[in-house]
Amino acid sequence: MRLFVALAPSEAALDDLEAACAPLRAGAAELRWTGRELRHITLAFLGEVGEDRLPALLPRLERAARRHPAFGLSIAGGGAFPSPARATVLWSGLAGDRKALGELAMSVGAGARRAGAAPPDEGRRYRPHVTLGRCRVPADLRQAVAELSGYAGPAWTATEIQLIRSTLGGQPRYQTIGAWPLKTGLFFRVSAPPGGGSGVPRG
Repeated sequence: MRLFVALAPSEAALDDLEAACAPLRAGAAELRWTGRELRHITLAFLGEVGEDRLPALLPRLERAARRHPAFGLSIAGGGAFPSPARATVLWSGLAGDRKALGELAMSVGAGARRAGAAPPDEGRRYRPHVTLGRCRVPADLRQAVAELSGYAGPAWTATEIQLIRSTLGGQPRYQTIGAWPLKTGLFFRVSAPPGGGSGVPRG
């Protein structure tokens, strides 16, 4: 399974971001825009993880989540990887409590590592963002980046983390495997593991 752990922006934040991106579409024909339902803030990309790792991984993620209180974020600005002049990814950044965001990402990565599902990019600088679109070949997206530079979306409160399965090929599909609240520990849900079963017990 190809897995990652993420935060989901609020519906209001996604609405505002979609409105901000609408004028850019005509001038960035090279981009394959990411669907609204796929937009998220990755905390840790875990890559390929065997189903046998889930019984250890899910409780670790729950513990990581409940160590951190909810915090405020907003989507803001824009950029491109690897550079605006030769871009393959257009993104928007994050404003708000970035310190809390970074600390949560570190806890999630550490929990995954202890569960035997270490992120393949562990050790790289964490660069939180929301992917807006991708190019099959490098393209000049300097104009789009410039137009996004002053963007400031509405604030929302991050209240839970999600473990998501990503299925590639054609249109990417996401399936939420589990979700855990930050700090309070008042809410817990987990879907049945792929292939059936009754879920994973709390650790």
